[in-house]
Amino acid sequence: MSEQLPAPSARNTFERIKRVSPEGHESWSARELAQVLEYLNFRNFQPVIERAKEACAKSGHVVADHIAQMRNMVSVGSGARREVEDWMLSRYACYLVIQNADPSKPLVALGQTYFAVQTRRQELADDEVLKEDRTRLLLRAEMKKHNKNLAGVAKQAGVIQPVEYAIFMDHGYRRLYGGLGMRDLHARKHLKAKQHILDHMGSTELAANLFRATQTEEKLRREDVRNKDHAGRIHHEVGRKVRKTIHELGGTMPENLPVAESIKKVESREKKRIKAAQKMPPEIRPET
Repeated sequence: MSEQLPAPSARNTFERIKRVSPEGHESWSARELAQVLEYLNFRNFQPVIERAKEACAKSGHVVADHIAQMRNMVSVGSGARREVEDWMLSRYACYLVIQNADPSKPLVALGQTYFAVQTRRQELADDEVLKEDRTRLLLRAEMKKHNKNLAGVAKQAGVIQPVEYAIFMDHGYRRLYGGLGMRDLHARKHLKAKQHILDHMGSTELAANLFRATQTEEKLRREDVRNKDHAGRIHHEVGRKVRKTIHELGGTMPENLPVAESIKKVESREKKRIKAAQKMPPEIRPET
C-alpha cells in the first residue's frame, strides 16, 4: 500500500510567495499566485482578477489600494527574460481572488481557508488601529480647545508676552516629563523643529497632557490668580502631580512613550475611510 502524502500547509504555501516591502507592507504577485493555484495559463487567471476588482469596488474599498498593476520580469528559457504584465495584490485582494477562482482546483479551497483566517486577523488588528486613531483625534481636538482656554486664563494671570507664555508652558511640561522642557522633548523624540509635539503623541500621552492642561486651567480660575509667577508655580505643581499619579499607577513615564505618526496622516486616513464607507450599500455600511 502506498504511503499517503501529507496535506500541503496553507501557511507554507502562501507565505512562501509573499513579498514584504522595506516599510513592512505585504503583497502577492498575481502571476505567482496563479502558479500556486495551478493555473497553467495566466490568461485564464485574468478574468478571476477582474471579478476580484469588481467585488473590491462593491465592498466600498479603493481598488487601487488592493490591486495595483505592475510589470515583472519572467524567465522564457535559455536564460532569457522578458517583461510581462502582473498585478500586486494585498492580503484582502488575495482573499477576493481566491473566492472567485476555480473551486475544482485543489489549492483553491486551501487558499480560501487561509486567506479568510488571515484577513480576519488583519481586520481585528485594523480595528485596534482604528480605535487608537479615533481616540487620538478626539484627544487632540480637546487639547487644542483646552490649550486655547489655558492661554486665556494665563493671560488673565499676567502671562502676556510670548516669551512669558513659553516659560509658563515649560513649567508644566518640565514637571510632567521629569525635567525635560519642550526643546528637550523634541530632541529626545527626534522631532523636527516644525513638528508639533502634540501631533505625535499617542492617546495615553495625550490624555496625560489633557489632564495637565485642564487641571491647571481650573485651578487658575478657581484661585483667581493674577500673578504670572504664581501661575507658573501652579502649572509646575499640576505637572508634578500628574507625573506622580502615573508613577503610582505603574504607568510608563510620558517621555518614554513611543512617538506616534503625524495626526495629519490619521485625519487623512479617517476622511478616506468615511468617504469609502459612504459609498457602500446601507446593509453592509460600517458605523462611522
